[in-house]
Amino acid sequence: MSARDLRRIDRIERYSPGVRIVHWIVAVSFVLLALSGLALFHPAMFWLTNLFGGGPWTRILHPFIGCFLVVVFAKLGAQFWRDNLMQQRDWEWLRKSGDEIRNREENLPEVGRYNAGQKLLFFTLVGCLVCLLLSGIPIWRAYFSAYFSVRLVRLGALSHAFFAFVMICAIIVHIYAAIWVKGSVRAMTRGWVTPGWAWKHHRAWFRDVTKAAAALRGAPPK
Repeated sequence: MSARDLRRIDRIERYSPGVRIVHWIVAVSFVLLALSGLALFHPAMFWLTNLFGGGPWTRILHPFIGCFLVVVFAKLGAQFWRDNLMQQRDWEWLRKSGDEIRNREENLPEVGRYNAGQKLLFFTLVGCLVCLLLSGIPIWRAYFSAYFSVRLVRLGALSHAFFAFVMICAIIVHIYAAIWVKGSVRAMTRGWVTPGWAWKHHRAWFRDVTKAAAALRGAPPK
């Protein structure tokens, strides 16, 4: 695509309305899950149960919110699974990730829809959700804990707390990175990015999008 064609493009769609809706449902569900989980984790944070109607309601709602989050995230993850598979250029990106921190992205290999850091974060979240679901079953006292030994219930509680901590840290990194890379938040709130943003941060994805647009117009991509 020539520079002249690039100037004609005002914006590029990055996320459809449906994807954005599901993303924000996941985000709200995670916040509710984290707050209710922290309320049950330590007496010093028990006051958070007031947000859910008290201790008993917090204990009731927490696992159901977790199951809901897993189902909704599975829908979102299925859509972006292929985009997050690691490629050879991603390993090279990781080796040179210091240039990303120093804002020297011209030294990095071209990035597709997501860079290697985003892909690793994606699979960290997938892994944490699976482990939280599996460790949460033995400690769900209303339905399942009676089928497990005390030892397994205790192990489930420890594992649940550990993976919850890892997931909270991963989400904090996700939020920080979205704010740090200007234009990323707008992509998930409005659905579009500028051509300059796409060219700077996800050049390979930009090439794919513009080639597809040129093919739809019946014009040969440049």
